[in-house]
Amino acid sequence: MDTGAGAMPVPDRLRRRSREATCPGDPPVPEVDEVLVSRVADGDTAALAALYSRYRVGLFRFLERYAGDRMLAEEILQDTLLAVWRSAHAYAGRSSVRTWVFGIARRQAHNRLRARAPEQVPLDRVAGWADPAPGPAERALAAAHREVIAEAFDGLGLEQREVLALAFAARITHREVAEILGVPVGTVKSRLHYARAALARVLADRGYAEELP
Repeated sequence: MDTGAGAMPVPDRLRRRSREATCPGDPPVPEVDEVLVSRVADGDTAALAALYSRYRVGLFRFLERYAGDRMLAEEILQDTLLAVWRSAHAYAGRSSVRTWVFGIARRQAHNRLRARAPEQVPLDRVAGWADPAPGPAERALAAAHREVIAEAFDGLGLEQREVLALAFAARITHREVAEILGVPVGTVKSRLHYARAALARVLADRGYAEELP
């Protein structure tokens, strides 16, 4: 999360692009994220609502998978909205607004989940399931229903749920996940590799693996 001394100044060209219509009679071009954050920093609640509307779906998908509880995810989402409101003045543009917002959501989730975190599963315990070639476990991932996968998430450690939720539930790119987590892209790929293997193992243990022909 950025911790600059003040809100990032928004170039005039971005402000103009956000407000001007492309042709007479056309609706205004939607304001870019940086402009919205600048307005939020100035106390504009309408800008906060616009920013929330833009990212709420991805945020909720991430938080629901990460927290493993719909109601808790809704509470964390509200915490995130409040934190964005309070810290908008600190956004300094060192990352995209999207990764900044997801970084705030991750921090709020950590605050909520720290006391109730399940036992972490060491990644080296599932190293044997990290073979990239398609296998019964990978077939299980493709065949299992969403409800089954959601239940299987409960058997994973927070670090594994986190990276899977960001990359697949929220559909964040590897580069953005790396920014949010503060790790190299290669580390993100490695964590995803083992987390997918761990999830596949849980599904296989529950009878969702299929024998290859």
